[in-house]
Amino acid sequence: MKRRTLNLGLMATAITLSVATQAQTKWDLPAAYPATNFHSLNLAQFATDVDKASGGKLKITVHANASLFKAPEIKRAVQGGQAQAGEILLANFSNEWPIYAADGLPFLADSYDEGMKLYKAQKPLMEKKLAEQGMVLLYSVAWPPQGIFSKKPINSAADLKGIKWRSYSPSTARIAELVGAQPVTVQAAEFTQALATGVVESTMTSGATGVDSKLYEHLKYYYDVQAWLPKNAVIANKKAFDALDKATQDAVMKAAADAESRGWTESRKVNDTTLATLKANGMTVTAPSPQLKADMKKVGDTMLKEWLEKSGAEGKALVDAYNHK
Repeated sequence: MKRRTLNLGLMATAITLSVATQAQTKWDLPAAYPATNFHSLNLAQFATDVDKASGGKLKITVHANASLFKAPEIKRAVQGGQAQAGEILLANFSNEWPIYAADGLPFLADSYDEGMKLYKAQKPLMEKKLAEQGMVLLYSVAWPPQGIFSKKPINSAADLKGIKWRSYSPSTARIAELVGAQPVTVQAAEFTQALATGVVESTMTSGATGVDSKLYEHLKYYYDVQAWLPKNAVIANKKAFDALDKATQDAVMKAAADAESRGWTESRKVNDTTLATLKANGMTVTAPSPQLKADMKKVGDTMLKEWLEKSGAEGKALVDAYNHK
């Protein structure tokens, strides 16, 4: 009798485990940046929060440093359901839809407060577009303001002529063209090697990427031009999201809202600490000369004009909404 009770007990445990296993959903979330980057750390916290809030029903595995998909492939992977969620740099997709790259327009929004204002104007348009493409926007966080890293001193745009300039998006490639630099497309994961082999001599990126990629080992100057604050967006496949029960969906969106708020706060902190780290490692960190600032502002005006031509009524409505917020 004892043995039978034991067997029944084991069977009950097995059934419970089986039900638990069936009830648990697993998501893969590819990301392009190192596991130590503040965006990746925020993603890891988001995954932990979802696990806790859903009572273990949804497990999200973050694949940092382009280990599952490379940066340009992540959006397509989420859209096609090869990954249930992913983190993308919005400016990378300007050719697909100009509104994605509004935050890559130089000097349109050049501070955290202005960046948030732009995001609020951009968000409803993005949510609609992503829904049409079979995706859901979970949250979005800005990178620190973008500056110019260089091997040699830069006092004006003329000093950038012919320089090998790492571009990571259509916007950064266009800046290179407008100042007469030579654009070279290099993704974050290959950046250090490109510097070591002399493929790149200059780039426009944040202090955070400067520290991630140890740019101070190869480049000597950082000009804090605060050109724009590009955003990463964390997106989910709509079918995968819709397949979750209501309580789990709510858990995901609550964790996403927390991650967004935490990420923007962290970005500000990271901006301060990374500029200090660049200095501590022997890099000259300085404000741009008035001439360089004026030259780059002209580049920004040209790019805004071009962007408004491409984006049409939608782009004009976005800029108007941003200017009136």
